[in-house]
Amino acid sequence: MSLSNAELYRLKSDARRGLLENDLILQRFFERYGAQLNEDEGKVLTQLLALEDNDLMDLLIGRKDSVAALEKETQESCFRSVLQRLREK
Repeated sequence: MSLSNAELYRLKSDARRGLLENDLILQRFFERYGAQLNEDEGKVLTQLLALEDNDLMDLLIGRKDSVAALEKETQESCFRSVLQRLREK
């Protein structure tokens, strides 16, 4: 099931970050995939957006494949799928 407009709006609002690089990557992601996101992918994004800016940046640019706060979640296929799409240029 796709995310509602309200859920998508909340995610986009939460995606406004302190680091411009994070903002640009997240904005590009929402432009490409925002309308297609399902509830599970929304949960993954919520988990990612709860991270500190530097940890999020490490994941988004591929400097790290996991962070301590999401060690277990990074093993899930939905998480890996969302992260892969976030990393697309």
